[in-house]
Amino acid sequence: MSSKMTDGKTIILRLEIDTNLAQFGRAATAIEQAKGDIIAIDVIHTDKNKSLRDLTVKISEHGAAERLTTALKSLEGIRLVHISDRTFLLHLGGKISIQPKTPIQNRDDLSRVYTPDVARVCQAIAEEPSKAYTLTIKRNMVAVVSDGSAVLGLGNIGPYAAMPVMEGKAMLFKQFADVDAFPICLDTQDTETIIATIKNIAPAFGGINLEDISSPRCFEIEQRLKQELDIPVFHDDQHGTAVVLYAGLLNALKLTNRSLQEARIVICGIGAAGTACTKMLIAGGAKHIIGVDRAGILSADCVYDNPMWQWYANHTNEERITGGLAEALNGADVFIGVSAGGILTREHITTMAKGPIVFAMANPEPEIRPELAEDIVAVFATGRSDYPNQINNVLCFPGIFRGALDSRAATINEEMKLAAAEAIASVISDEELSPMYIVPSVFNSRVVEEVRRRVIQAAQQSGVSRRQIRE
Repeated sequence: MSSKMTDGKTIILRLEIDTNLAQFGRAATAIEQAKGDIIAIDVIHTDKNKSLRDLTVKISEHGAAERLTTALKSLEGIRLVHISDRTFLLHLGGKISIQPKTPIQNRDDLSRVYTPDVARVCQAIAEEPSKAYTLTIKRNMVAVVSDGSAVLGLGNIGPYAAMPVMEGKAMLFKQFADVDAFPICLDTQDTETIIATIKNIAPAFGGINLEDISSPRCFEIEQRLKQELDIPVFHDDQHGTAVVLYAGLLNALKLTNRSLQEARIVICGIGAAGTACTKMLIAGGAKHIIGVDRAGILSADCVYDNPMWQWYANHTNEERITGGLAEALNGADVFIGVSAGGILTREHITTMAKGPIVFAMANPEPEIRPELAEDIVAVFATGRSDYPNQINNVLCFPGIFRGALDSRAATINEEMKLAAAEAIASVISDEELSPMYIVPSVFNSRVVEEVRRRVIQAAQQSGVSRRQIRE
């Protein structure tokens, strides 16, 4: 394990000590000299020649884990069997499991859940396929699907390495909204194969959550699946980000006495998230948006190979401004970053309108750190949990799928996404609203409840609900 994975954390060392050659005190001294703090010792096995112990060690300095490992390996008679931390231990064997809702205790139970009585249920569904929603897990099951091509902060790491993220997503679905979700990582990055595979597994699911699929393939995959399936398909990297961004921006605009229609907005990073954020802002009434990417400011005066960039250029930047980030920011009210760390400077911000709003959402390193500009910014948000105003997708996807599943919506449309954003924003009262508190905590139980309620209303009003709910 790399020391980068363990610095600033608690690690567990398993040591095998040859008691004929060394004493435990030598290991303890080496750990202390490497700036490690032993907080627990567990004896796993001991005999007259060997001792096997697990040491729980707290480390805080950068590089301490590497120094500690090197020091222990140099000691005669002491073997470092392995090193792990609590995060790795939590992932042993995976983070989720499947449990039956009803125990099978006798032959009668067995006959009803399986053969022969299950045949009657199968026949009922065969005669009326919509009964799958009432008689199977479909009514509450979401597939969390990825090809591992764009895992947050890690890039194209493939399907096996992406599984821990998808398992975590499934946990969040269950914890926050009681939605059953299952991680599915596909060993292909071919667009047509992904589409065909998801269509083929769709009968078991009430919704599809696409995750960490690279741009621009993610656009076509989602669009095709929305057209060809009759269940909600939601690319969270696009729309989850857009919903929470919009919720936070509504409150930031309220704080600074601005309107969405009049605000001049710069979006940096025109990929999946940046495009979805823009579409949502336009749907909400934004009129003055400029997009910036590697090619500079996107303009309808130019022709782009990337079809999404071309769409973007044709629907934004009405003034046909040219240049790069500096030119785009001149006089702007809002900066929204979904790009790369460190590209926004204090000097950039000083050219913006007075009391600007900055959403620096690149992860793990924001476009600019809050401490470098908080004195000249009215409202600051990031994508990180260690700063105030975290723009976190967890505020969106559990509640929006809860509402979509409960209403048996055929899709998740713009009306439902706008409703979800407005619900998130509304959880913070006018009395609570402040520059340090524009989005609620992910642990605020009112978020899922309010998002669900408003999403159901929007689904019914827009005609995509297939189940009427009166609450």
